[in-house]
Amino acid sequence: MVFAHYGGGAEADGPTGDSYAAVVIQVAGPPCTRGDVLGALRQIRFSGWLAQPENGWLVAVAALGDGTVAAGRRGVVGVGEWLAGRLPVTVLAVRVLADRQLVLVLWADGDEVGRYVSDPSREPGADEDILPDPLGARHAAAFAEVCGCPEAADDLAEVLAEELNPDSVIESERLARVLRLLRLPTWLVAAATLPHDIPTGPRRRDLTRLGAGVPGVLGSLCGRAAHLVRRWRPPPPVVTDAPRGSSGIDPWIM
Repeated sequence: MVFAHYGGGAEADGPTGDSYAAVVIQVAGPPCTRGDVLGALRQIRFSGWLAQPENGWLVAVAALGDGTVAAGRRGVVGVGEWLAGRLPVTVLAVRVLADRQLVLVLWADGDEVGRYVSDPSREPGADEDILPDPLGARHAAAFAEVCGCPEAADDLAEVLAEELNPDSVIESERLARVLRLLRLPTWLVAAATLPHDIPTGPRRRDLTRLGAGVPGVLGSLCGRAAHLVRRWRPPPPVVTDAPRGSSGIDPWIM
């Protein structure tokens, strides 16, 4: 099922949770509307759900948190990059893996503003010597500025740089704090409940469901067919230059 609820498995170092992902797009009428975003998602054969605008932002939840969800072997970060190159607005890609890793990538006017990974050692396929230290917290001020919340820069930097205790804290808690600081839809942390109604968020009937870019019943069939192919073609890693324990050199200045 392409629209199944995919959660992370149990790990030895603390509680784990769900894997989920979404793209958050700025919409406030021309030059970008919900119709523009829907058309772009259909063009890229996106599988997932598109919500209604909320306080100037539009959320597209990916059908899979940790897999390929659009044409061209694109995961949620690839979808965000593609949208940012075609829509003249701010685009934020969000990914949570098994509640042990948070990824944030932000674009403005087609250019990448910054990329954050809370624990690069948990990136699928990462080598054993990759360090678990957060990467990209230095982008906090730019994230806050682009999202229209410059006053939140210091608090956001603290949240992103924090090393969570894996025995008691999950990444959805960090994400919830980030969303509040940036005044983005906080129901995103419950997106893994789809295809059911989202607690404290939109009801399923208020979302447009796409399967490989096609809505409705036909979309469900197209989505399943696309998933059979896409599951063997995972998206590329979010980071490829994470610091390693043996190098002693950190290419990401915190």
